[in-house]
Amino acid sequence: MTEAVRAGRRERRTEAARLGIIDAAEQLLTERGSHSVTLEAVAERADVAVQTIYNRVGGRSALLLAVTQRALEENRAYVDAAYALPGTPEERMRAALRAYVQFATEKPHQFRIVTNPPDDPDVVAQVDDLIAAHMTNLAAALREAITAGTVAPDLDPDIAATALWAMSSGILSLGWRATGHPVTTDHLTKMLEFFETLVTRGVITASPPVE
Repeated sequence: MTEAVRAGRRERRTEAARLGIIDAAEQLLTERGSHSVTLEAVAERADVAVQTIYNRVGGRSALLLAVTQRALEENRAYVDAAYALPGTPEERMRAALRAYVQFATEKPHQFRIVTNPPDDPDVVAQVDDLIAAHMTNLAAALREAITAGTVAPDLDPDIAATALWAMSSGILSLGWRATGHPVTTDHLTKMLEFFETLVTRGVITASPPVE
């Protein structure tokens, strides 16, 4: 066996161990929330020593960053696919909203870490980059609709995009916030339907211009 082959095997084992550790951290996040992602808990779940986590991934902050990066990639996969669909700008915006809701529904802990990330500069920076990408896509769709005459021309696309994202995230976050008045799934669904109706009535004009 050549040294190159042995080195390749070592690299694959190292990467497999790293991914196994991140898998364990993600499982704990999904099952119990971000507070459960401790080095000791991850080490037990991954069946490795705590020092191995430090060697392969890093400390708790690095673990949370790795899990957050996965959540960001999953979020992008949901929403970017919606923006890539054929159809009018309004149809793509509605599809993006529904994809965002689907992500929050199917992966609630990942949604939570994206919308309420750990207080770590690296994590926050990457989440900010994701939000900026969402805002760019949504603002572009709004500009396209304004040009087509199907959205009110006095709308500021950048302001509207940020406001729409913040409102939808706020509604979805009610599903996991610990309050004295828990929100049922049915109530949350109705609020989202109201939000979509309100947005439609607020930004879309009656009909496109006749050429």
